[in-house]
Amino acid sequence: MEPITFTPLYMERVWGGRELERVYGRHLPDPKQPFGESWEIVDREKEQSVVDEGTHAGCTLHDLWIHHREEIFGEGFLDHPRFPILLKVLDARDDLSIQVHPPVDLAASLGGEPKTEMWFIADCDPGAKLYVGLKNGITRADFEKSIEDGSVADVVHAITPQAGDSIFIASGRLHAIGAGFLIHEIQQNSDTTYRVFDWNRLGLDGKPRELHVSESLASIDFNDFEPSMDVPNGENLATCGYFKTDRKSLKMGETITNPQDDRFSILSVVEGELESNGGRRFMKGQFILLPRDGAPLTALEDSVVLQVTLPE
Repeated sequence: MEPITFTPLYMERVWGGRELERVYGRHLPDPKQPFGESWEIVDREKEQSVVDEGTHAGCTLHDLWIHHREEIFGEGFLDHPRFPILLKVLDARDDLSIQVHPPVDLAASLGGEPKTEMWFIADCDPGAKLYVGLKNGITRADFEKSIEDGSVADVVHAITPQAGDSIFIASGRLHAIGAGFLIHEIQQNSDTTYRVFDWNRLGLDGKPRELHVSESLASIDFNDFEPSMDVPNGENLATCGYFKTDRKSLKMGETITNPQDDRFSILSVVEGELESNGGRRFMKGQFILLPRDGAPLTALEDSVVLQVTLPE
């Protein structure tokens, strides 16, 4: 089967920019608005990826998941009413809000969905910072005081990563992406975010964005002190109950295929260019669903690819 690609869904964000044009040559929907997120592969009630060409052109991801699940994705996914992961590119030209996603045991009672994710740093400005976890010794009382006096940034741990680094963000981990990042995000199929601090700025509508202080305080892991960027385990960047992400380095002429013939994978081209047996080319920044029994893709130059699979 030929690879399947989808039309990205672009989301305007007050902290976004135009890097998707500059780095990936994308054509954004509006010439002036800041776009912070490109939803590459998504199956949600209100947001749907649509196949952009080939046999299934015009079909939504949900259509494929419901009507062609075994044919395209493989067996063993009966417990999932929707495609269970969501893949994005984030363009942060300004700091995102300091936020948290609810953990599994609390999400329903807070009216949300749990959300575990990982970030791969595709590009970043020198000195750009991620905010992850708390500084050593910060207590819940210290944190609550920082909310009251507007000094939350002083109690959150900052990291200065490099392009090619990655970090796992479990539900409950306090976090924010600072200005100057282009990030590939792999996450549970969820859209629940609790903002605890938004730098006292206004949204695109000129009004302060909504905060969720009580929900955030209930969700934050107050024992998560000063984490560092993750250290890969060989090719593996992250493995959890929701997804597995590997970083593959390909020399020109080398091929990549599904780790298991009878199960799909998703490829994100970080650097380089790939080609299918049918002659389709996939450039830097593209996301590809490689169906079960899909033919290998060949690197047309030295390339770096993220390969995402679902756990057994």
